Formats: sequence, C-alpha cells, structure tokens
Amino acid sequence: MNTFKLPTLSGSSLKVIAVISMVIDHCAYFLMEQNTIQYEVMRCLGRIAFPVFAYLVVEGFLHTRSRMRYLSTLLDFAVVSEVPWFLLNGNDGTHNVLFTLALGVVTLMFLDKFIKSNRILSISVVFAIAYLAYWLGVDYDGRGILMMAIFYILKGEGKSDSPFSRVLQLVFTFPLMMHYGMVGAMLACLALFLYDGSRGFIQGAVAKYGFYAIYPVHLLLIWLMY
Repeated sequence: MNTFKLPTLSGSSLKVIAVISMVIDHCAYFLMEQNTIQYEVMRCLGRIAFPVFAYLVVEGFLHTRSRMRYLSTLLDFAVVSEVPWFLLNGNDGTHNVLFTLALGVVTLMFLDKFIKSNRILSISVVFAIAYLAYWLGVDYDGRGILMMAIFYILKGEGKSDSPFSRVLQLVFTFPLMMHYGMVGAMLACLALFLYDGSRGFIQGAVAKYGFYAIYPVHLLLIWLMY
C-alpha cells in the first residue's frame, strides 16, 4: 500500500523560492499601481521572502567555516546594494535588508558566545540590536533580528532541526512574520517546514556570490524600469 509522503525542499530550493518571492514583491511595490487585486496578490507572495532568508542566514551561520567572512560578505553586498536602494527609495532614512541580515549575524555571534553562560546578557543584546535595527531604519527592522534570534535559540544544540524544534521555531516566529501579512507568513512557514536540511544544487563560489549579487542587480533593473 502506497503511503503519502510530504515533498521536501533543499536549502537551494528555499533560496530560489525566496529570491522569486522577493522579486515579485519589489516589482509590485515599485512598478505596479496599488489597490489592485494583482498588486495585493503579488505583495502577498512577496511576504514569503524574508522569513526564508532569515532562516537561511541562521543555517549559513551554523555551517559556515568562517563566521567573520560570512558577516563580511553580507556587509560588502549590503554596501553595494545601498546604491540601487537609494535610487529607488531616495533619502527616506531606510536601508536595505542585507544590513538587517548582517546585524542578525552579529546577534547570533553574541548568542553563540554567551547564551549558555549568561542568558540575561544574551537576551539583552538581542533586544539592543533589535532596537538598533529599528533606529537605523533597516528593512524589516527589529522584527527581523528577533526572528533570526528565535530561529537560532530554538534550533537546539545541533546544526539540524528535530521536527519538534522546527515546529517550535515556526510557532514562535509566526507573530513576527504575520505583521507583514497572514497568508504570506503561512506560505513561508510551509516552505520552512518542508526543508530537509540538505544543501542542494547551489554550490561553489560562483553560484554562492551570484546568489548574493541577485539582490543589488534586481534593484538596479527595477530602477531602470521605474
């Protein structure tokens, strides 16, 4: 007798889903007329992106050979991406999401060092960096930092999740995801629940840095069409 088995997603599949979601979201936000059904559907699909990126940053932090290099890569691309971000948004006091992800890595570094020895200090640092993200005006602000911290804390000791810890992560981060849209948050949770822990087909330096480059390149292309 055949038994039903849920499909699974590799880390590479999650990256593709997040990138497609992000591009759909930004195309709707910058290029389409608001208050239309198409606009609302596209923005809804766009809400998948950040929770998936946040989760992948935690995965990357746990598996990278050099955490400082990982942080440096995010910061380098964040600085480059600030040019097309400024072209699209002007001097509105906001900054691109790669700065948010970089601040998330800094948060994870503190948690990794102090969560076992000094939980009060660790939690205080999380909220301090979350406030800094809000004050700086980075995309997804403090909620993004809290989301990454929760993903990390609830993953447990190992680099891979148990089904129970995965469900806990999604339950506790869902209120943060929901701020940006209920349906998108549910779709993001579904994608993350189906993650099987494998790396997938995106491997090697060219693919790795090409993935990072998608962010500033797609913003620049949208600006050219704006």
